[in-house]
Amino acid sequence: MGDAGCETCRMPVLDPNPQNGQKKMLIVFGSFFAIFVVIAVIATIASP
Repeated sequence: MGDAGCETCRMPVLDPNPQNGQKKMLIVFGSFFAIFVVIAVIATIASP
């Protein structure tokens, strides 16, 4: 039980046995993609 709490505390970059690995990756990549899309849209609107 204390194990899970520690894992969320220290947030390991490379977890040998990730429980929510794919979900976390999806969220990270999704946020990166969303930021990229927002920047692209702003650049498109800003360009004359």
